Amino acid sequence: MNVDFDEALDRVNTDSVKWAKYADSGCPGGVMPLWVADMDFAAPQPVLTALRQRVDHGVFGYNQPTASQIDAVISYLARKFDWLIEPDWIVWLPGLVSGLNVACRAAGAAGDAIFTATPIYPPFLSSPRFSGRRVVSAPLVCDSAGWLWDFPTVDAVLGTSQAKLFLLCHPHNPTGRVWNEDELWQIALLAEKHDMVVCSDEIHNGLILSPSRRHRLFATLSREIAARTITLMAPSKTFNIPGLGCAFAIIPDSRLRQDFCNAMHGIVPHVNAMGMVATEAALTLCDDWHAALLDYLRGNLRAVERAVAAIPGLDMRPVEATYLAWIDARQFAAEHGIDNPSRYFEQHGLGLSDGADFGTPGFVRLNFGTRRALLEEALARLRQATGG
Repeated sequence: MNVDFDEALDRVNTDSVKWAKYADSGCPGGVMPLWVADMDFAAPQPVLTALRQRVDHGVFGYNQPTASQIDAVISYLARKFDWLIEPDWIVWLPGLVSGLNVACRAAGAAGDAIFTATPIYPPFLSSPRFSGRRVVSAPLVCDSAGWLWDFPTVDAVLGTSQAKLFLLCHPHNPTGRVWNEDELWQIALLAEKHDMVVCSDEIHNGLILSPSRRHRLFATLSREIAARTITLMAPSKTFNIPGLGCAFAIIPDSRLRQDFCNAMHGIVPHVNAMGMVATEAALTLCDDWHAALLDYLRGNLRAVERAVAAIPGLDMRPVEATYLAWIDARQFAAEHGIDNPSRYFEQHGLGLSDGADFGTPGFVRLNFGTRRALLEEALARLRQATGG
């Protein structure tokens, strides 16, 4: 498939949250938005075609999942991950963050602890609090090879906190790690030891960039692990359709699934018809587009890696998945008396995510899911901001 990811699509003065944030920045030349995980590419043509056909039908009454939409999820999981699921394991959601919040509400009682590791996607830290639960955490550690778990510390935190739920991000946002099978098994053993449910956010499963990595669904480790796992997935990141609001949870255990559904009642709306249509098309008709996307993102990642490596005081570990670069700016900030790197880069025309929101101040997250010309301009601004 010939896909032009270099096509200039103007998102200024549209409904884009990403591009509206800095519309009135006052920065000379404006601030380039490379923050929220939203790519600047058009959705795949099969998705657009399916949406047009649904619009042409002209009726938008209350909808329910069709047999073909359910089969799209079942077939995708079987084809990509060799996971054979039952239709009634699927719980449809209007977004993955909704799933995180529901999982927290379904876990234990008010005041109970929920565990996650930092740095982490901000809703992992806010969802427990919104649910009246306590957040307990342990930091990931970083060595020359990349970001790693400190499992003895995790074990100690789980033991003292008696946490009920383990919020896992896999592949990991923001570090870009793809947890290997040994790491997943260590998490599974801790979940069994402390009798915990694991809610595994696997929304970035289709964005594996490292040729040496493959995505292993946490729930596929064993039947026993699947019985204590809520797997959250959505096509929104891989196929760039987050605005269409469609996700799903896969919950094999009937009691856990009922607890999850009970926590949804009266709060979580049905998934809209357009999101369902887009999901079916994305999961069944877009393999060629997906392969082309991964090639393009790998090229963008190489450009980011070269730029960061050439700038003293900045560092990033290998990105194995996602289109997000997690950049350590602490040394640069310390050497130049900068108290907030994110704000500093904004003043130099770069809108990056603030590491403090992920539980790790001093870092910034750069979204390289954009056309190459914009990325090169952004990296030029990065070099200028740092004197590199």
